[in-house]
Amino acid sequence: MGSGDEEIDERLKNIEPRMIETIENEILTTTQNVGWDDIAGLKQAKKAVQMAVIYPLLKPELFQGIRAPPKGLLLFGPPGTGKTLIGRCIASQAGATFFNISASSLTSKWIGEGEKMVRALFAVARVRQPTVIFIDEIDSLLTQRTDGEQEATRRIKTEFLVQLDGCGTSTDDRIILLGATNRPHELDEAARRRFPKRLYVPLPDRDGRQTIVRNLLRKQTHDLSEGQLELICDQTDGYSGADMDSLCREAAYGPIRSIADISTASVDDVRPISYDDFAYALRQVRPSVSSKDLEIHIEFNRTYGMSSADA
Repeated sequence: MGSGDEEIDERLKNIEPRMIETIENEILTTTQNVGWDDIAGLKQAKKAVQMAVIYPLLKPELFQGIRAPPKGLLLFGPPGTGKTLIGRCIASQAGATFFNISASSLTSKWIGEGEKMVRALFAVARVRQPTVIFIDEIDSLLTQRTDGEQEATRRIKTEFLVQLDGCGTSTDDRIILLGATNRPHELDEAARRRFPKRLYVPLPDRDGRQTIVRNLLRKQTHDLSEGQLELICDQTDGYSGADMDSLCREAAYGPIRSIADISTASVDDVRPISYDDFAYALRQVRPSVSSKDLEIHIEFNRTYGMSSADA
């Protein structure tokens, strides 16, 4: 371990070397250059994340004392709204060590050693700080306690909460836990308290949907008029970002489907994408988020989320 033995021995005390190696393999070293402009809409969410995560990591001297950033930030909202994309953007923009952890891997891949892995995760995070730990599907790790819960899962959860509390014991620690969930209402109350900032990532609004369509069509040949683009946005109310992506991909296949013999076709034979292709795609791709699911997120945001004033 070289010249840093003294420091590493102290911080990684009682952590097995193979676990340290396993955790270090979860560090995202090659991040795509994802900018905030790549995330369509979500102005409030992006501003809140920048203030809670990015700026404190880039300018720690400005965020001291009662201005110290929260140790936990929860991103919640329906599937396909861009929560994971926000995580990738933070990895690209924050200049911090970024751990990309799936909660399900803690409870399955490392079953039996989960609590040790959690301890190793936070120990390595302290050595590598400033650190962002991004945990997708965090509800599967910190779900509400039940009588039928496995003892191993319970121990992982307990260790996780203890370690998360420990992040706040030193004012010098620059570790931020970023959790993402589609099921915030299933989170344990004790877990919810560890995320003082809870940020709703909603379905894209009309402008957001339009930005998604324009971005996806940027490198495609199409003959859509401005009016037709507006019409597509009007017809996709309730679509998530992922739904809009699927819609545009389905429409992009329209010119291919209209070729009589694809085996002899060339690129020059592919006509521009038309509004009729989108009309067909709209019949095939429907919104994936039900109104009932959406209401659950809206209600959770109303009860526990940050208001627009907070952002």
